[in-house]
Amino acid sequence: MDSVEADQTAAFLAVVESGSFSAAGRKLGRDGSVMSRRVAALEARLGIRLLERSTRRVSATEAGIRFRDRMRDAMEMVRAAEDEARAMAAAPTGRLRLTLPVTFGRMWIAPRLPEFLARYPAIRVEALYADRYTDLIDEGFDAGIRVGELKDSRLIGRRLAMTCRLLCAAPSYLDRRPAPSEPDDLQRHDCICFTRLTTHPAWHLYRDGKNRTVRIMGRLETDDAEAALQAALAGTGIIMAADWLVARELADGRLVPVLTDWTVGGESGVSVVRPSVQHEPAKTRAFVDWVVGIFADRPWQDPR
Repeated sequence: MDSVEADQTAAFLAVVESGSFSAAGRKLGRDGSVMSRRVAALEARLGIRLLERSTRRVSATEAGIRFRDRMRDAMEMVRAAEDEARAMAAAPTGRLRLTLPVTFGRMWIAPRLPEFLARYPAIRVEALYADRYTDLIDEGFDAGIRVGELKDSRLIGRRLAMTCRLLCAAPSYLDRRPAPSEPDDLQRHDCICFTRLTTHPAWHLYRDGKNRTVRIMGRLETDDAEAALQAALAGTGIIMAADWLVARELADGRLVPVLTDWTVGGESGVSVVRPSVQHEPAKTRAFVDWVVGIFADRPWQDPR
């Protein structure tokens, strides 16, 4: 319904309630002749007479009564919808649709989601774990977690934590093969190739202003970070991995860092993104505030 149609309907309802065009005009702050023209235009648009007019009184026809009742019901539904929208803006409630990267989401978000649900009992969470790019706007997500650089300029992002990459291997692998002392030594090692790395199959290392690019070789290639981690734990080879992925294994000695005097290229971050912050629902604000809190001190710094 556009503004002209809304004005016509409002004029009709006012006339029916007040019993005359002049009284309806006073109620809406318009001249009675304006009310008459608007109702006439409404009748012409609908193709049916809604009012019986006499010199002393105006009354609704049968069609007018039905139209009045339906419009009242519709307006009540509109008011209820507005009240519900205001409630969602004021208090965290409703369905919260999240998109999360598979491995990171399972490790660092999923175990904490029950805590979020307990804190906000009126929120229902629908979490999609996927490593594909998900379009928050087109696919109807309220928020998402992204690992790496943010490329979609339509989204509002907030950095949760910085991450870095490390080189490491299982002690069982290093028992068989001496640990590399220089980046070029990696070419003589079995390296586990994570094919989703943007620089694959090259690894970039830096030290004292120098940079070395090594084209790594290995007998295992995979696009799954968790599969690469399990292979490294089994002694298959050296892995390049984000600190959040291998923190627990490094802490308990199941993996050992190598080439520690070199910095591995590819530092990035973890961010929470959402389509907009303008008129943002309370449920989305609650999730953003909560997830910022749990990553305030990178949990993988003390993974125990």
